[in-house]
Amino acid sequence: MLEHGAHAAGNVGEQVKNMILHHIINGWEIEVPSSHWGSSVELDSHLWHFQLAGIDVNMSISKHVIMMFVAAGLLLLMALLLRRKIALVPRGFLSMIEGFVLFIRDEIAVATMGKHHAPSYTPFLCTTFFFILTCNLLGLIPYGSTATGNISVTAGLAFVAFVAIQFAGMRQMGVFGYFRHLVPPGVPWWLAPVMIVVEILGIFAKPFALCVRLFANMTAGHVVILSLIGLIFVMGLAISPVTVGFGVFMYILEIFVAFLQAYIFTMLTSLFIGLLVAGEH
Repeated sequence: MLEHGAHAAGNVGEQVKNMILHHIINGWEIEVPSSHWGSSVELDSHLWHFQLAGIDVNMSISKHVIMMFVAAGLLLLMALLLRRKIALVPRGFLSMIEGFVLFIRDEIAVATMGKHHAPSYTPFLCTTFFFILTCNLLGLIPYGSTATGNISVTAGLAFVAFVAIQFAGMRQMGVFGYFRHLVPPGVPWWLAPVMIVVEILGIFAKPFALCVRLFANMTAGHVVILSLIGLIFVMGLAISPVTVGFGVFMYILEIFVAFLQAYIFTMLTSLFIGLLVAGEH
């Protein structure tokens, strides 16, 4: 009997683990509302197929790609609708969006790169913030999935930030001037090779930190929420009030984290750009 109980507990634990993995990893099925729970639509994993330089290329459409398409579509629709409602004194939703934009411009862009450079990079920073925020929030709604919980997605966002940072530096200092700044003035000649290596490592460490920070924080929150729910199946309904209470608390905390991580990613990107352009004006 003890062996049977242990085996049953092991099966429940395995099911909980599979449930958590199903919700946090990428896949080729996306859940949709239906008359019964668990309904899903299988995605075509080889939807776009073509050859590039004689090499077969399959651009797979996964559920995280779908979530990014949804996020981009929502932002485009929001921009088109708000553009038609621009007023001298904005109200309602338009006023809230304007508050976010002004915060990004004044408290992030201007604070990190100065008034002279901030207008040039505020649109990019706003796009980064709203896209990450939308992807984060989509993972908190039923049948949704958090694209930013996929390290490939965060790596792509970090790569875009990396390109923007290097472009800003070369735009401000010129190509040769940008590479010349890798060795600060006054450094002894024998220390220059070491400084170049350190600076190059720093250039790539910045996007790596952006990538891992966003991925880890968004994944960790979902794992905690799902683990608390899974405890109900492992330990029984008696513990459900405690786990549900903690789950609701973590869900509210995840909403805050969704905004916080979008802000941190945007702020650090602006800061890295500001380090290259603010001191050059």
